[in-house]
Amino acid sequence: MTARVRRIVVGAVLFDAVTALDLVGPMEVFAIANELAAEHGARARYELRVLGVTGQGRFTAESGLVFAARETLARAPALDTLIIPGGAGLREPAVSAAVVAALQRRATSTRRIASVCTGIYALAASGLIDGRRATTHWRFAREVAARFPRVRLDADAIYVQDGRFFTSAGVTAGVDLALALVEADLGARVALAVARELVVFLKRQGGQSQYSAPLRFQASSTDPIRETGAWIVDHVGEDLAVARLARRAHLSPRQFTRRFTATFGVAPATYVQQVRLDAARDLLLEPGASVAQISDATGFHSADAFSRAFESRFGVRPAAYRARFAVAREPAR
Repeated sequence: MTARVRRIVVGAVLFDAVTALDLVGPMEVFAIANELAAEHGARARYELRVLGVTGQGRFTAESGLVFAARETLARAPALDTLIIPGGAGLREPAVSAAVVAALQRRATSTRRIASVCTGIYALAASGLIDGRRATTHWRFAREVAARFPRVRLDADAIYVQDGRFFTSAGVTAGVDLALALVEADLGARVALAVARELVVFLKRQGGQSQYSAPLRFQASSTDPIRETGAWIVDHVGEDLAVARLARRAHLSPRQFTRRFTATFGVAPATYVQQVRLDAARDLLLEPGASVAQISDATGFHSADAFSRAFESRFGVRPAAYRARFAVAREPAR
């Protein structure tokens, strides 16, 4: 007897001037999950619906891409999950009001509601996440916090779950969020298989920073600290004490610490640890090296100190992280 397959209805809101990747990214994750679910023993499938806010027909994204909606948000059937993508169009009063009304009307009957990037403007305006943790794209975080002070905004997280409400940072973070939903619905094996199919480097956890330490360096550093910051990234296993770094920058330790902290927003020791942990996280995804060897290669004094620092940063011990996220290499064909 064939096991019954559970249907999970996912609706994504569509409007003019939507950010295309906010819409397409999550929907492609769900579509690929449908393709891969059977081979991993999952007994659920997604039914995907694109819902026009202002009617059926064609809608043009910010990028000029044209999408079509065959049904409207107002008349859509019951949904398990509702996705609100971002985009300048959502901040138009008429569009925002229609989405807010739909959210308030469907709040009690929809199991999960998620916003991607600036989709939070409608979700927050609905009042449904007042008092809840949420996130959005870092560039809009200050404005969102000022406009919706009752929302507990975490401006750094990739995505946040608070109860049945999910919010994510910009564009590709919507893929991370969708992968998390797939994992909850169909299991970790399906989610990782989807990530591999999409050639996503890593299925990131929601609490990870929107900026890695090297990306912070690229975005914010200025001379003469620039050269030292780049050197740290390339020499994580070496002595990175402040005294040595200061000599490289031709500054006294006190001057170096003050200028480095002003540039990066964190003390040199904090930055060094972030870079080391980012490097260690990448190495854990590669086969071969033990946790102790990775600890040594990334400049930690002991495997225990490395494990404690890693767990503090990423919420999981290195061995557990490797077991969960590393994908075995396939033999060459």
